Amino acid sequence: MTSRAAAPLLATPYLLWMLAAFAAPLGVVALLSVQESPEIFAPLSFIPSGVQYADLATDPFSRRTILRTLALGAGVTLASAILGYPIALWLTRLPPRWRPLGFACVLVPLLTNVVVRSLGIILLLAPGGLVSNLLAFLGLPRVNLLFGWFAVGLALTQVFLPYMVLALYDVLEAQEKRLAEAAAGLGAGPVVTFFRVTLPLSLQGLRAGLVLVFLLASTAYVSATLVGGRQVMVSGMVVLKEGLEILNYPAASALAMVMLGASVLGTLLIGRAILFATPWSAGRPPRRLPGLPPALRRALVAALEAVGPLVARLLLGIALLLLLFPLVLVAVSSFNDSPQATVAQWLGFTWRWYAAVLGNERYLGDAWVSLQLALAATGVSLLISLPAAIGLARGTFPGREALAAFFMLPLALPGIAIGLGMLRLLQWFTLLPAFLGILAVHVVLVAPFMLAMLRASVAGLDRGLEEAASGLGAPPWRVFQRVVLPQLAPGIAVACLIGFLISFGEVTVTAFLTTARLQTLPVRIYAEAAFSLENTVNAISTVFILVTVLLLLAMHRLVPLDRVWRR
Repeated sequence: MTSRAAAPLLATPYLLWMLAAFAAPLGVVALLSVQESPEIFAPLSFIPSGVQYADLATDPFSRRTILRTLALGAGVTLASAILGYPIALWLTRLPPRWRPLGFACVLVPLLTNVVVRSLGIILLLAPGGLVSNLLAFLGLPRVNLLFGWFAVGLALTQVFLPYMVLALYDVLEAQEKRLAEAAAGLGAGPVVTFFRVTLPLSLQGLRAGLVLVFLLASTAYVSATLVGGRQVMVSGMVVLKEGLEILNYPAASALAMVMLGASVLGTLLIGRAILFATPWSAGRPPRRLPGLPPALRRALVAALEAVGPLVARLLLGIALLLLLFPLVLVAVSSFNDSPQATVAQWLGFTWRWYAAVLGNERYLGDAWVSLQLALAATGVSLLISLPAAIGLARGTFPGREALAAFFMLPLALPGIAIGLGMLRLLQWFTLLPAFLGILAVHVVLVAPFMLAMLRASVAGLDRGLEEAASGLGAPPWRVFQRVVLPQLAPGIAVACLIGFLISFGEVTVTAFLTTARLQTLPVRIYAEAAFSLENTVNAISTVFILVTVLLLLAMHRLVPLDRVWRR
């Protein structure tokens, strides 16, 4: 057992990194948000001013943008829940031999660059695209669905749906299967069983999924920029514009802090709603709702049981198509002999876009930067996450769970606030290399995922082997080298692969920190997709998809994909 004194020490490197690369940038954003002067060279004032917040409150454009962004986040969260349940239930019911393939349908989109997935939505909704041609085939007028709130909401749902699925899968897989069998034995059909048994018992997983998707969707801006065509303005785009183009850091910081506050408030409201729906979790009796007349209730139940299975299959098909079909469209379009990436009409087969990518020194240089950054971020994250995982899994020190929650905090706070704060720090401390600043933020984004996986792996170790080795006289370092590390090797490899993919494809925060001389490949794709839209974007995006699939195959050889998330 890790001693009470040693366990906190093991978590210290992780804590120090979080303080330097997460707490410090957030502190900078909070300080900038209370500055009175918007001038970039104005001296910092430690006397707080509410001017920036007053401007946001009195500016109709700012109020409208914030409210629309929150409404968009709420809509995406609701859509993800509706589409997430059919996939999660489908995964739990797949035979064991097919379950890894089912998980691949979720993990491939999850770990594929957000720009790539947004390009797929553009191809789906573009004039002359699949939806437009389908409407024409049915004799309906063609509709341009791009550059509107529906398109942005669909893109964000495609991006964040995997988080909801994985959050629901955890609780659904852990449910006692005999409860559903008992309900069926008492005469309940599939719809009644879902609403009376499955749904109530999975509300805690639903809560986690709702919180995570709302936090991510209400602060996203990449998909809104691409699919919305800069005609749909969300808060993240305003922060990016104020911070990088206008250089009004106090205004950008104030908006980022308002988004942070709104995210926390939304999280609290979701928690209250789930608590209201599950009074038994707080020791209170269930609420009795007004009942329908028996005849009407029986008719309603019969109608729901008749259409419910069909609706569930339809939602499952829509969800799987939404996850995978945009990626297929990107891959097909990469061979299309069309100069524009958003032209969905097939003009002929060609390899020239791949040749253009391989002959483009900018792509190759940016790919090299992304590779170096991802490898460095994965390596540093492993160095600080593995000791922290051991300390948290085996330590018994006071405040352990609070410390673990703090380590997971970057997953629950707007990434643009971290990016904006780190950008300002790099401008103040010019001797700090830009690569190191980006690396620091990437570690903050990657390390929580790796920590969660490694902590589960450490908790699953066979302690008897360690005790036997110690009983035979092996010193602690030899026990760790010969017993612990071999058992952790698959978990470490999987965590590193996940960390590498997350870092390699990161755009949202990295876009704040790249420079003309130091740019990652995902940011390059994002910039080109937002302006030039040449078909080389689809070619390099297809390479992203292929790399993700190959790494997931390698991961599956180490640990079955259906067990990766549970680690």
